[in-house]
Amino acid sequence: MAGKACTHLDQITDVVPSSSGCEDCLTVGRRDWVHLRVCQVCGHLGCCDNSPLRHATAHFGTARQTIIRSYEPAEDWYWCYIVEVGFELDGAPPAPSHP
Repeated sequence: MAGKACTHLDQITDVVPSSSGCEDCLTVGRRDWVHLRVCQVCGHLGCCDNSPLRHATAHFGTARQTIIRSYEPAEDWYWCYIVEVGFELDGAPPAPSHP
């Protein structure tokens, strides 16, 4: 991934996570997600690609909102789906995380 840089930083907003767990899993009565990711455009909280239903990536596929951030304790990274690169931002607000 060396040399790649996200060019979509202007899409990052100060969002409030949409749920206390994966929004889509909870809707269908599941709680078997592995890790959570929050969309930095709208706040949709979805499960990671290691989870059975991969709702964070599914949200990108339908909403085309580019950047997610980890919603895990002690993780402070972002991912851009378009450029396919992970990154951290100097001066970013503290990462939100679930209890």
